[in-house]
Amino acid sequence: MATYVIGDLQGCFEPLQRLLQHINFSEKHDSLWFCGDLIARGPHSLECLNFIYNLGDKAQVVLGNHDLHFIACYYGVSEVKSKDKLDQLLQAKNLDQLVYWLRHQPLIHLCEYRNAMMVHAGIAPDCLLADALVLSQEVQLQLQQNPLYLLQNMYGNKPARLVDAKNQEQRWRYIINACTRMRFCSPSGALELKHKGHPNNHPDLIPWYEFKREKKLPQLFFGHWAALNGYSPIKDIHALDTGCVWGNALTAYCIESQTRYSVAATEQ
Repeated sequence: MATYVIGDLQGCFEPLQRLLQHINFSEKHDSLWFCGDLIARGPHSLECLNFIYNLGDKAQVVLGNHDLHFIACYYGVSEVKSKDKLDQLLQAKNLDQLVYWLRHQPLIHLCEYRNAMMVHAGIAPDCLLADALVLSQEVQLQLQQNPLYLLQNMYGNKPARLVDAKNQEQRWRYIINACTRMRFCSPSGALELKHKGHPNNHPDLIPWYEFKREKKLPQLFFGHWAALNGYSPIKDIHALDTGCVWGNALTAYCIESQTRYSVAATEQ
C-alpha cells in the first residue's frame, strides 16, 4: 500500500494518467491525495473531477483557490473567466453532483497516524495548527450548509492577521486566504497576497513556511506556488506544484517511500 500526494492538476488529465502509470498506481491497494486546484486553466477539468470523484475513498482532496472560485461561479457569486476553460465542466450533466461533492471537501487534511497533513497554499505563521483546523472546519460546515452566504463573504485580502478578524465572516475569509491563496507574509507574519513569483524576487517578504513556530507542524504537503517548482528548503515541508498547466511537470510524492515522481506536462 502506498499514499501518493499529487500537486496541482488544473485540468491536466492526460499528464495525470501518465503519472499514475509511472508510479504503477493500484486503485485496489494505493491512495491518492490531491493538493487542490483540481480544475481551471487546463483543457480537461471535467475529466479530472470525474476521475477523482469516481475514486471514492481512495482519493483525498483539499480545496484550492480555483476550486472555490468555480463553486462561487456556480452559485452566481463570481463570473467565469474565459482563460479558466470551464465551459465543458459547467455544461456537464453531473455538474450539480460534482459541485455538491466539492462543497464537502476540506481546506486542510490531517492524517495523525502518518503525522502528515495537506493544504493547498499553507498554514499562516500567526495561526496555531489547532486554530487553523477549527476555522477550516467552520468553513467546511458553512460550505456544506450555507454555501451562498460563505461565498458572498469570501473575497478580499483583509484581515491579514487572525487577531484583526472582528467577526466570524472575517475569520472565515482569513483562513480561506491562508489555506488557498497565501505565498508570502510580511516580517510580522501578516498575509501578503498581492505578490507571486520566486522568493528571490521579493527579498522584503518571507515565504510562509520559513517562519519559526511554537510547535512544529506535521509533515506538510502543499501546492499553489508553481514558481517554487517543487522546491522547499524546510525539512518535512513539501512543495508539489511543479507547473504542469504552464508546460512544466506534474509531481507526486510517496509518503511511505519518501520518493518524488514527475512526468512532463506533454508527452515526450
